[in-house]
Amino acid sequence: MKKKILTILVMVAAALAAGALPVSAAGNWAVTYLDPMPARFAPGTTYTLGFWVLQHGNHPYEGDLGVVGLRLTGEGGKELTFPGTPLPEPGHYVTAIAVPEGSWRVDGIQGPFEPHLVGTLSVPGGLKVRPVSTDLVLGGGKDYWGDIRPPGFPRGEGAAMKAAAAPSDPAPAAAPSVTAPATAPVAAAPAPSGGSGVPVYALLIAAAGGALLTLAASRLSRRGRREPEPPVDEGRDTLAFPG
Repeated sequence: MKKKILTILVMVAAALAAGALPVSAAGNWAVTYLDPMPARFAPGTTYTLGFWVLQHGNHPYEGDLGVVGLRLTGEGGKELTFPGTPLPEPGHYVTAIAVPEGSWRVDGIQGPFEPHLVGTLSVPGGLKVRPVSTDLVLGGGKDYWGDIRPPGFPRGEGAAMKAAAAPSDPAPAAAPSVTAPATAPVAAAPAPSGGSGVPVYALLIAAAGGALLTLAASRLSRRGRREPEPPVDEGRDTLAFPG
C-alpha cells in the first residue's frame, strides 16, 4: 500500500513540474530570422522574402520541420499565411507575400515549435523587428553554412553572433543580431536563470517537489512503525480495589 502511495506522489509531482514548465524551458523552441528585407513595403505589391528557422536559435532542426512560413495578423484578427519553400541551405526558406494596407503582426511558423514573434509590419512602411532575447542562450556549435548563411552568423565553429541593433521602420529590416545565438522565443518574457542556465523557477519547483516527497515518505515510514509498549515492572506493588 505504501509503495502505491509513493508511486502516486511521484507521478503527481512529475505532472506538476511538467505542467509548470513552459516548452521553452525544456529546450523545445526555435527562432525565425529574416534575410535583409525591402526598405519599404507598398500595398498589394509582391515581395520575395528569405528566412531561417533555427532550433535554439543557432542550428537547423534535424528532421522534417513540416509546415513553415510567415503569418501576418492584422486588425480584427485577419490572418494571412505565406508558406515557406526550402532552399538548399539547412534551415533556410523563401516565401512570396503581398500584403494589404495596414499594421500587421508578423510571426514565424516553425513546424512543431511554437510560432516566433518576428515583429510588426506597416504597409505602406517598413518592418520593425523585435530583438531576440539573449537571457537563455546555448553556446555556439557547429558551423552549418558556407557563403550563404543566417544574418549575423560569422564563419567558424562555435563563433558568436555579431552584436547589432535591430532595424526599425523605415530602414531595411533584417534579423536582429545578438552577442550569442539566442535560444528563447521573444513572445514571452524570459525567466531568470541560475548559474547552470536552468530557470530559477524550475529549480524552485524541483526543490519543492523533493521536499514534498521526503515529507510524505517520512510520514508513511512513521505510520508503518508501531511504538513499542512500555516495559512492565513486575516488582512494583499491585493495587487491588474492592468491587
